[in-house]
Amino acid sequence: MNRSITDDLGNSEAALDRELAAAIEAHDRVAQACASATGAAVWLGAEPTFTDRQSEAPEWLSEALGQDKELRARSLLKSLLEAHPGAAALRPLGRQYAKEPEPRWCYGCYARRNGQPVWSGPPDSMTDGSPTPKSLAELPRFRSALVSALRAQGWSADAVNGAEAGCARLVCRRAGSLPCCDPKVDERLARKTIHEGRVAGAGLVDELAADGTLLVLLHAGGSEGSNPFWVELPSFPSVESFLEFLAVLAQTASELALESLGLRGFPPPIDASVAWTTLTPDPAVLEVNQAPEPDMHSFHRANRLLFELAERAGLSPYRLQYNGGVSDSGGGGQLTIGGASPETSPFFMSPKLLPRLIRYVIRHPSLSYWFATQYVGGSSQSPRPDEVVRESFLELDVALDHLERLERVTPELLWGTLRHFLADASGNPHRSELNIEKLDNPFLPGRGRQGLVEFRALSMAKNLRLASARALLFRSVVVMLTQVNKVSELVDWRDELHDRFALPFYLALDLKEVFADLAAHELGLGSAIEELLLAREEGVLGVAEFEGCRLRLEQALEFWPLLGDVASQEGGGSRLVDASTSRLQVLLTAEGPDADAKLAALEVSVNGRRLPLEASPLAEPTTRVLGLRYRAFVPWNGMHPALGAENGINVRLQHVSGRGLSVQLHPWRPSGEAYPGLPVDLKDAAERRRERAVHSEEARAEAEPERLPESAVTRYCVDLRRLGLTRAHPAT
Repeated sequence: MNRSITDDLGNSEAALDRELAAAIEAHDRVAQACASATGAAVWLGAEPTFTDRQSEAPEWLSEALGQDKELRARSLLKSLLEAHPGAAALRPLGRQYAKEPEPRWCYGCYARRNGQPVWSGPPDSMTDGSPTPKSLAELPRFRSALVSALRAQGWSADAVNGAEAGCARLVCRRAGSLPCCDPKVDERLARKTIHEGRVAGAGLVDELAADGTLLVLLHAGGSEGSNPFWVELPSFPSVESFLEFLAVLAQTASELALESLGLRGFPPPIDASVAWTTLTPDPAVLEVNQAPEPDMHSFHRANRLLFELAERAGLSPYRLQYNGGVSDSGGGGQLTIGGASPETSPFFMSPKLLPRLIRYVIRHPSLSYWFATQYVGGSSQSPRPDEVVRESFLELDVALDHLERLERVTPELLWGTLRHFLADASGNPHRSELNIEKLDNPFLPGRGRQGLVEFRALSMAKNLRLASARALLFRSVVVMLTQVNKVSELVDWRDELHDRFALPFYLALDLKEVFADLAAHELGLGSAIEELLLAREEGVLGVAEFEGCRLRLEQALEFWPLLGDVASQEGGGSRLVDASTSRLQVLLTAEGPDADAKLAALEVSVNGRRLPLEASPLAEPTTRVLGLRYRAFVPWNGMHPALGAENGINVRLQHVSGRGLSVQLHPWRPSGEAYPGLPVDLKDAAERRRERAVHSEEARAEAEPERLPESAVTRYCVDLRRLGLTRAHPAT
């Protein structure tokens, strides 16, 4: 790349950064004014996911756990701690899944938002090991010193006997509290460490802490280079009590000259004064549960740091496929809306907000699909309410109407009214485009009543600018809806949802309507940010210029069906779907005063079949757009066992003059040769996509293209599978 082009790119990126900063500043001014008027301040959190895009190890392709992933998590945590001096490194118990024998690991960074230190004691060595004779011998002294230090600060503290080797116990209460429970009577003080085996019952609950007694377990640490001791923390009732205990613990450990110390146990308490960021494993990715921020400026700053540190750790927000395809990291990029505290959640301060948000998102499918992962639809990880069960969607209309009529809506009533509708077909509330399982859910111990709503239908953004621009869009929608009700009735798209809105052309039109709504309420994003959000070059599979017209072939959405019953697959780590159907968008445009004549002079066919590429109801006059569905491969286990696959896609433009142009789309390298490896970068991936679209000019085809049967044509798409390509039945 020559210097002038490099300079142009650098100047363009710098200009975009300035536009984004200006849009964020303007947004925060309006959002603050809205919050002052309603009391509904909107905090924004995120769950970005990163992967090693060059690795093909199971942990970076499909599995949740792996040694390298945990090492990357430790590396990223060390960088976060360096960026937040005085923060504490914690290793709370991770998530637990039905078919996994133990909870997953979790690493966390706990910091004060005002910059004051949380932890001044020895660091976590980030290595593990078995107890040594020295650490076992020093364990009683460590406990005795900690009990004495707590008492010196006015806490109640006592040693507790335990039967297991390598573990010492103590109980304590904060100064001014009632005395600790009698260690000779309460059998709960003999509970095992929560880090061994599965968690029983409804989830992780600290019954002792609920009664005001804090049980602390001290474990002997490991071999050379490991933490000499581990402190297993109870579930503290408040941030203040937790920080007081950490201060005493840090001082005690320093006085004992410990070189390192590990902190694990129950998750720490949080409020608006602290930021809690965790790193957890998920299939193919490392997931970051980012601390929520009170404004977009803070969110963008935290986002910038995270992307920089992830890159330093060798982690990427996207993957590149051998054939040049670009996908997200594999774990999504959800956003979470809440308040400074559960009580001040905007959904509680403005009880009409959530019903408005549901109506608005259903009215605008682009918010569900434009930024979505490859897998969308009713059996995906984030189905819309109108994709699940028809009867349930109709009842949702009744529920929203009831909420609109009520003068007072409590958090309990809000969650209780909507929880049945924001779930997938099996009733799983976690798998919903708008996830309210942490809004006011009494059945999710410790985590269910946080006043949170999560946007789950989002892929992981491939760079910092796009991640912050998306967050700006969705936060702007929420802020707007705290003020106005943009959609008074529930829109029922019926078949148009998966026909019209499968196509990028119509999704872009819909997203522009959202932009216009925001601009009308002083929350406009600006043309540069809108263009950034609308850009979709990775989906373009082929472009051709012919007889004054432009052909653009682009990947569209396909809604893959689940194989079998959704409920029967609920307990597994994944679901089996038939992903053999693909959908393309065929877009033909022309410019100038004779644009209509140019388009009328062309006939478009695909694999020898004439496409009814006429002016669509909502398309611009000089635009022709149609979706093309076809079977891309024959799955080993899928629907339609007698249906074969298309042997490539050939789009032909035939001019009335007799000249013709064909664009042959190859799923792989046209030569059939293997690729030398994964693409080096996005530019290399784009070159491979271009290579797969082979152009050839030729005279009129020998045979006239056939017409498609009516059964293969809908209002917005054609379905080549209706032509009945057959194959031999598999042997039985």
